[in-house]
Amino acid sequence: MTGYVERELTTQDWADAEVVWDFHQLHHELVPCSAALVLGGNDIGVASFAADLYHRSLFPVMVVSGGKNPATEKIFPRGEAEHFREVALACGVPDEAILLEPNARNTGDNIVLSREVFAAAGVRPTSLLLIAMPYMERRAYATCRRQWPEVDPRCASAPVVLSEYVKTIGPAAEVVDMMIGDMERVMRYPELRFAIAQDVPEAALAAYSRLVERGFTSRMLRA
Repeated sequence: MTGYVERELTTQDWADAEVVWDFHQLHHELVPCSAALVLGGNDIGVASFAADLYHRSLFPVMVVSGGKNPATEKIFPRGEAEHFREVALACGVPDEAILLEPNARNTGDNIVLSREVFAAAGVRPTSLLLIAMPYMERRAYATCRRQWPEVDPRCASAPVVLSEYVKTIGPAAEVVDMMIGDMERVMRYPELRFAIAQDVPEAALAAYSRLVERGFTSRMLRA
């Protein structure tokens, strides 16, 4: 991430961020799936993690999804999918196992456009491993359940704690902003029919509310 003015997190901010971080992760058991969908974003580590799961024989083919996005164009000028594909290839995933979806601009696009890419390639998954950033798991799952109800989705992200994650992707305050933005969408998108509804524990909602009050709001929806 670039161009973000860092701010210090208080002890309470960190505690609340940990609660929100845990809420976003679904801790699905990793089992073999028909295919995988690698969702783009600002974390290139998602691509290498996807490669690792491929080498563990968890799926035979993947779609790497993500277009040019104002939030990531400085680090991925050719588009998220192109850069993620290059990393997967460098990690030993064969070219024939990677399908490219280069136009998605949001999570809904990731699902809908990747479904079209699979179909064009003659791949019709019955189960799908969604590989994403750790704080994107829940929204990816909820979106997939709404936008592609015929497939059985599972989520996976690199096993890392928040304090270590921000060292590789930071600044910490921007990561918190992004987690808050994703949580808002988890709660609001069902009414717009973008995603299925998810239960939100009281502790997670309280942590979210405190962080919003503290100003971690740059990635929230605008009215």
